[in-house]
Amino acid sequence: MKLVNHGVRRYYPSTASLLATSAGLGWPTLSAELRAHGVCEVPPVVPQHVEICLVVAGNKGSLVRRTVAGFRQEAIPTTGATWLSPAGVAKAIAITAPIPETMHLYLPMTLFDRLRDDFKLPVAPAHSIRHAVGVRDAVIDQIGRSILAELANETATGRMYVETASLTLAARLLLKHCDSGACTATESSAHALDDIRLRRVLDYIVAHIDDDISLESLAGIAGYSPFHFLRKFTLAMGIPPHRYIRRMRLDNAMVELAEGSLPLAQIAFNAHFSSQASFTRAFHRATGMTPKQYRYRR
Repeated sequence: MKLVNHGVRRYYPSTASLLATSAGLGWPTLSAELRAHGVCEVPPVVPQHVEICLVVAGNKGSLVRRTVAGFRQEAIPTTGATWLSPAGVAKAIAITAPIPETMHLYLPMTLFDRLRDDFKLPVAPAHSIRHAVGVRDAVIDQIGRSILAELANETATGRMYVETASLTLAARLLLKHCDSGACTATESSAHALDDIRLRRVLDYIVAHIDDDISLESLAGIAGYSPFHFLRKFTLAMGIPPHRYIRRMRLDNAMVELAEGSLPLAQIAFNAHFSSQASFTRAFHRATGMTPKQYRYRR
């Protein structure tokens, strides 16, 4: 059977069709692929990333068999079922009937190494994730589908959201799907983001609202790791950074709409949306009006 290599050590049989990919979107901490899988048998492959496979559209008449270290695991790929694979452990897979849509999320080991350093975990956490088949995790399902929505319709803060989502996914795996005791932190940290650091971050956002703002850059301004900063900012502001920035950009767009001098396409571009259509949808969700309606009423 001919295997096709997509990226670093990602092998798929010729029966796997690529439906969507994050390649080219500039996501630094996670990559994603939406695939349709046909009947196949894949020989053992050693993954270099932690992989989450979420069944978006399943097939109750199919069966997925996975062999790891001589042990066979099998489960029916029903919609919402999830497969987990740690990095560095060989696995062989067989699929008995087609699966219409599966979302593959790849988390690099460096992401888990950062969490290990932040929380002083005793072992390399990327290798400690359990091999799981057909499990159901509402948190992973919700995040996976929101990432799928970003693939289908890129938003203004999509890159920052994916950075946030990747950290949340990694933390979820360590919390719920890690070998017992291997991912237990040895010390805790304070919860609140102090006023001085928060003001520094908010001032930075205001000054760079027209630029691409990454979670990494905001964490650096605050002097925290991305994971700690995300948690502290959300506790302080009530919403995560990407939503705060999106709200600010929409507020700026309202001002530009009220002034009436710029075309809608330019306003959408200024707000970091990939298209006027995606800007219109986001604006309507936030205000209950389309940009044209808002401009007319103002």
